[in-house]
Amino acid sequence: MTQPDREQVLSALNAIKDPVSGAGLSDAGLVRGLVLSPDRVGFMLEVPRDQVNLYGPVRAEAERMLAGLPGIKKAQVVLTAEAEAPTPAPKAAKLSPQAADQNRPKAPVASSRPAHVKRVIVVGSGKGGVGKSTIALSLALALKGLGLRVGLLDADIYGPSAPLMLGVTTPPAFGPEKMMIPPEAFGLKVNSVGFLVDADQAMIWRGPMASQALNQLLTQTLWGTEAEPLDVLVVDMPPGTGDVQLTLTQKTMIDGAVVVSTPQEMALIDARRAITLFEKTSVKILGIIENMAWLENPVSGEAIYVFGRDGAKILAQNLKVPFLGDVPLDPALRKGSDEAQPLVALEPDGDVAVRFKMIAQAVMTQLG
Repeated sequence: MTQPDREQVLSALNAIKDPVSGAGLSDAGLVRGLVLSPDRVGFMLEVPRDQVNLYGPVRAEAERMLAGLPGIKKAQVVLTAEAEAPTPAPKAAKLSPQAADQNRPKAPVASSRPAHVKRVIVVGSGKGGVGKSTIALSLALALKGLGLRVGLLDADIYGPSAPLMLGVTTPPAFGPEKMMIPPEAFGLKVNSVGFLVDADQAMIWRGPMASQALNQLLTQTLWGTEAEPLDVLVVDMPPGTGDVQLTLTQKTMIDGAVVVSTPQEMALIDARRAITLFEKTSVKILGIIENMAWLENPVSGEAIYVFGRDGAKILAQNLKVPFLGDVPLDPALRKGSDEAQPLVALEPDGDVAVRFKMIAQAVMTQLG
C-alpha cells in the first residue's frame, strides 16, 4: 500500500474551481481536515449553510477526481455547513422564572443507535492525563472476558490511541453500502480515526467537522449483524465537555456513562463537569473508576498514595453515584498499553485483570 502525497492531492484539488470565488478549492481554503492514509484520501468541504446545494456537484467532482489519482482506492469528501452566527434576540418583557422555564427550548432527545448494537457505554473523564483510554480498553477486554461480544470505538478525534494500544495499523475495509468493516484485536471489534490518518498529522478540525467524523465512525461501522449483534460498544470519549461530547450524547442512545478520575482534586473538578454533562443530557451514570489510586512500593509492598487517597471514591459518595472500583498505578499496565500487549487480555488471572473483571460485572449490574 502507498500513501498519497499531500502536495499532489492539494494541487489536484486546485484544478476544481470554487463556484463562488473562482479560485481552486485549495487556494479558496475549502479543503478542511485533509486525511491521508495508505490507498485512501478524504477531506471536509465546509461551506456557508445557504450555499450547500451549490457545492453538491463540487463535492461529487472532487470525490471522482481523487478516486482517479494513482494509488487511491477510496476517496471520500464530506460536505458540511458552517454554523450560523446567532441572531441577536429582540428585547422582550421580562418573564417570571416559572414562565421562562416553560419557554426554554428542550434538549434534543437521542433517538438513534448503531445498527446491531445492544448497549452503548461511554467512558469519559472531563480532562486528559487520567488514563481514560487505558481504562476504556481494559474495561472492554474485561467485558469480553464475561462472554460478551464487545466493540471499542476510539472517539478521541484529536488524540486517537487505540491503534497503538492494540497494535493495529490496517484501516477498516469497506463492505456493502460503504459500511466500514472494523478490524479485530484481542477479540474486540475496533474502529478509530487513528486508522485513517497519519500518526504524526495534527487533526486541525472545527467542532462540527470532528462531530461529523465521529458520527460516521459510529453509524457507518458494521459492528454486528442481525444474527450476531454486538452486546456492548465501549466508546472512549475525548477529554472535555465540548462539541464532540454533546453530539454523541444528544444524537445517540447511550445506555450509561463511566467516569474516570485520579484521586487528586485537579482531576476531580473535571470529573464533576463530566458528570454534569451526562446528567444534563439524560445519560445514566454507571459509576466512577479511580485510576492511579496508589503505587506499590517495590521493596516493602506498601501503598504509596501519589495523587492523594480515595478522592474519586469520596466524590462518588458525595454525588450519590456508584463507585465501580480503583486501579493502582501499575507500570506493567502502562507498559502493556505502550507495547500493544494489554495486561487484561494477556494476564487474565492477574491482579489488574481481576480488578477490571469486578468493575465490568459492576457495570453490567448497573445496566440491569
